[in-house]
Amino acid sequence: MTHESASGEFAGLNDDARRRWNDNADWWDDRIGDGNDFQCELIEPATERLLGIRPGEAVLDVACGAGRFARRLAKLGARVVAFDFSERFIARARRRAECGAAVEYHVVDAANREAVAALGAGRFDAAVATMCLMDMAVIEPLLAGLACALKPGGRFVFTVMHPCFQPPNTPKFAESADAGGSWQVDCGVKVSRYRTPAAWEGIGICGQPQSQYYFHRPLAVLLGAGFRAGFVVDGLEEPTFDAAGAGKGGLRWRDMPEIPPVLAVRMRLAGGPTAAAGTADNAGGQRRR
Repeated sequence: MTHESASGEFAGLNDDARRRWNDNADWWDDRIGDGNDFQCELIEPATERLLGIRPGEAVLDVACGAGRFARRLAKLGARVVAFDFSERFIARARRRAECGAAVEYHVVDAANREAVAALGAGRFDAAVATMCLMDMAVIEPLLAGLACALKPGGRFVFTVMHPCFQPPNTPKFAESADAGGSWQVDCGVKVSRYRTPAAWEGIGICGQPQSQYYFHRPLAVLLGAGFRAGFVVDGLEEPTFDAAGAGKGGLRWRDMPEIPPVLAVRMRLAGGPTAAAGTADNAGGQRRR
């Protein structure tokens, strides 16, 4: 079933989304808590380039899940505060932290502006949301809370499924044709809807206990939430898998090196410096936790 909302906010689904993530948390962490190809090759490298973390910086990890990227940030020298609305994910994160880098974890709902802001007004140099905004029923309260929690000029980096190439019910295709005497195979996606914000149920990993919600927001809606909170965009990447690993006629994202499955964006509070020292200036260039 697909839900539509012109605003891109789906507040009525937030409690159900939290229940589903609690049901999936242990199973999910067991499967990809130590990383997969999307995380290792696309998501985390792009995020690290855009963040440009310097030792000693205070970083807020939004919807941290079981804490994989929070632990990575701590190893890079950041002082990390991480939160998720799933109690089971935070329990997993704290258990893993016993054997690794120190991270301060909280159970906080990103849909609660006051709770996000209460983590520390003007406390953080940067914030990160790794493959989670498309899991969130509402994002306006989060952006408003981050505008309070970040220092002037603070940066916010997020990654999402690319809304231009992964809107609801987008099929992949592989087709062959005679191209001047030789067979050529083209792979891609067929996009038939993009403009209307929508929520639908799907699965991230085959076999997970519960389906989850995906929340599609076109770029104008996704970035507009940040603009209204006082952010500007000053960095962007669209990572793809290396063409050398592509197969012949497959339907994996690895077989489509010209189509980015992930969008990585850096936003910064207006009025601060345009680019922090040591931060890459990127213009152009799966799963959460």
